[in-house]
Amino acid sequence: MSRRTSLLAIGAALLCAALAGYYLFVAPTAGPTTSLFEFSDPPLSAPQQAGSAVSASRVVPPTLAAVASGETPPPPPSTAELQAAHMELRATLVNIICTAPPKSGLHSISASGSIVTGTGYIITNAHVAQYFLLPRKGVSCKLRTGNPAQVAYEAQVAYLPARWVGDNMGVLVDPAPHGTGERDFAILAITGSATKTPLPPQFPYISLASLPPVAKTWVVIGTYGAEMLSLTQIVSALSPTIAVSAVKSLFTFGTSTVDVLTFGGSVAAQEGSSGGSVLGLGGTLLGVVTTSGAIGTSADRSLSALSAPYIRREYQAQTGESLDMLLSRAPTEALASFAPQARALEALILTTLPPAH
Repeated sequence: MSRRTSLLAIGAALLCAALAGYYLFVAPTAGPTTSLFEFSDPPLSAPQQAGSAVSASRVVPPTLAAVASGETPPPPPSTAELQAAHMELRATLVNIICTAPPKSGLHSISASGSIVTGTGYIITNAHVAQYFLLPRKGVSCKLRTGNPAQVAYEAQVAYLPARWVGDNMGVLVDPAPHGTGERDFAILAITGSATKTPLPPQFPYISLASLPPVAKTWVVIGTYGAEMLSLTQIVSALSPTIAVSAVKSLFTFGTSTVDVLTFGGSVAAQEGSSGGSVLGLGGTLLGVVTTSGAIGTSADRSLSALSAPYIRREYQAQTGESLDMLLSRAPTEALASFAPQARALEALILTTLPPAH
């Protein structure tokens, strides 16, 4: 299938999809706030006192408490640092677009991800990656790159936390899904080209950080935000959204670890940004966008990301091995190892879905 034919097919599927939600996990406030693609959560924007709790969502129960940070905030970024970060994000950011058949009961989605190894591993959200497990429901997922985004790669799930699936049953058909973002991460592996262009010998990538940032750290956030676009524009004219921000607050799912980074309103706080990159000016991936308080203009909203150290800790807690071990394997090996779990998770998700009409 040619790139033009592929894009037209995606456009047709999107235009036939139910206009329901873009997925960033939207804050549980009055009235539906999503539109065709992303997931959002509790806003987490108001600073909390250490030890206090953010009210739990109806999907995921953990307490989120503020983590004190007494370190001196870094200085503002230079123009050269911002330009370098911008170029790095443009090279490593991917748009994840999954289309569901009409009357399937599923929403088509557009979201984001980051290439984190030269071999083609991508980190995104679990609520996005679960779509890759549903080809038997007629769901088709592609990776797009560039400006505007164009179909580039095929991918499969190399890791998705089973506990996230168990804790979030039914979100695929929820018109306004939300949660705290706990365990909402996944690893995809690029498996082939979706065009006639062969895969590169090595992909550009951003390494996942090992240490958390301090409050007020300057970052550059990269996503394929799609909320302000029509469906036709998403298919043919979707461009990366790049925003400069600073870490507003640090939160934990436990007692003192830095698990969630929050940011004030910016153009990145829009639907389509799930799985987006939070890049430190040192060139490492500090976090992965997962939730947003998607009410009002983008300047009025909050944005949250899982910290890279949290993702590393949670992966090791669930699997007994370091995330670096997974990322060091050949993608074919990782996919073969995860295949039995992928089939089990697919079966579990299918039990929650309505029959196709």
